[in-house]
Amino acid sequence: MAMKRNGKSPVSSDTDEKFMFFKDVSLGPHETQLRFRLIHFWEARNPVKKTIIGLEMLLIDEQGTVIQGFIPPGRIKKYLPDLKQGSVYRLNNFYGSKNKPMYRVADHIATVSFTWNSELSVLHEIPTCFDEDRFRFHSYEDFEANCDIKGDLYDVVGHMKLVNGHTLIERPTPDEVKIDTTRHIMVHVQSHDGPVMKLYLWDQAAADFCKKFNSYDNTPTLLLVTAVNTKRLGGTLALTSMSPSRIISTGSAQTRRLLIKQVSADVVTKPWYYIGCSGCHAKATKGATSLVCTNTKCEKINTAGVPQYRAKISVYDNSDQAVFVLLGDAGRVLTGRHASELVSSYFEANGSEGADHLVPVPEALISTIGQTHKFCVKVTQHNFSGDTRAITVTKILSLDTPSPTEASVGNDIAAMSEGATQSGDAVCEPHKGGGVTADEESKRACSSADPETAKRPRCEN
Repeated sequence: MAMKRNGKSPVSSDTDEKFMFFKDVSLGPHETQLRFRLIHFWEARNPVKKTIIGLEMLLIDEQGTVIQGFIPPGRIKKYLPDLKQGSVYRLNNFYGSKNKPMYRVADHIATVSFTWNSELSVLHEIPTCFDEDRFRFHSYEDFEANCDIKGDLYDVVGHMKLVNGHTLIERPTPDEVKIDTTRHIMVHVQSHDGPVMKLYLWDQAAADFCKKFNSYDNTPTLLLVTAVNTKRLGGTLALTSMSPSRIISTGSAQTRRLLIKQVSADVVTKPWYYIGCSGCHAKATKGATSLVCTNTKCEKINTAGVPQYRAKISVYDNSDQAVFVLLGDAGRVLTGRHASELVSSYFEANGSEGADHLVPVPEALISTIGQTHKFCVKVTQHNFSGDTRAITVTKILSLDTPSPTEASVGNDIAAMSEGATQSGDAVCEPHKGGGVTADEESKRACSSADPETAKRPRCEN
């Protein structure tokens, strides 16, 4: 078989057809065959003149490699009638042009560009299996690093918190007629490893979101959007849809599976509870024959282990976001159930699991997503330094509880300070006695377990 001038040799299939895999596509002309599934295609327009630059495509081959495709404006009419999302094609002859550095949707260095002698045909009898899609999920840190540089467009999957400012507790109904006028819809979404982000869906993406969201009988809570751009709006990281963006689904089983794949490792490494001493609630560790309380001031020698809350939650108001840690009574007030009760219920329903098995995040905690509460927190210098950077909740109050003024909080703290002990629910410096408390595993915590004896914390809405 003769080598092509680009130095690449086509491979042969079982039927002796000559074709090339995407991983072998290099820059320059190629007189060979490609086989691929068309994931998506969209018009690329000049942002100023609004004229069509060409037709862009996202393609995937049988090895699962994704590459971007491009049809110049003068050749769109020739190929557009045959293009259908999800169909499998054969392409003979193309040019490997350099992948653009701005707003990239694929990692490949090359773009498959249609040329004057390109021949496209539909494969009706598909000889092998082609994946239907391939996603590029990244962490919140990657979104931050990519912010405002107009580089890669990443995909995002997560839980919806607000839709145009409305919570999902009382299902919102996006108005398609209104969105036709405003041209956008704003969704607050949270992926598994980051804070809540504002996601602005524009034009076709907004219309597709409304159509899918309103089509479900039950309120969808999950969202998967592809090719979003990261921008800083008003000093806050935000995501915006672009021309290649797709609303894959809002709450479908596919989205749930993708989200579960992302959060499963996080659930294992960041448990929502710990085993505490039945007396002082400090962390209990395994001894030779029994559990041992790590608090040196605790009088219990052989303690009974009791599951206690230690769950990190992402909270936000109208302008900012923070990470709170729920401990003890605060977790019970939020969920309405003790941590020990939830752990016991899980093992009763899953009797085959061993005692060391980590209980996954319960529905009682998951169902609190989207709720509004008034939190009392204890803020110390440690909250803004070190690795934890989380604020511990000491109380959860009803929304109609009036917020204390700064003067009243100061008076209350002064009155209670004498003889008061630090709360086990407050993030503070380690206890000098050496006891390891509920949040010591997160590097800092206090040693007492009674939140009512602590200095009164300041309240946050």
